Amino acid sequence: MIDPLMQMGRFLILVGLVVILVGLLLMFVGKVPYIGRLPGDIIIQKKNFTFYFPLATSILISIFLSLLFWILSRR
Repeated sequence: MIDPLMQMGRFLILVGLVVILVGLLLMFVGKVPYIGRLPGDIIIQKKNFTFYFPLATSILISIFLSLLFWILSRR
């Protein structure tokens, strides 16, 4: 029987490794095409002001991470 704290520790290590890999991917690959420029992302530009809210990108990333964590929890 595996201790619940040990399972939680393994899960947190796995999440940390995934975050590190995504960070490295974003650093070395450069800009991922279309991420941040999807239809539904809000961009308001004025003379001295730019407001950018990546709504569609946030939803897409949320769906991807939800699926990933759901798949990992099934194991």
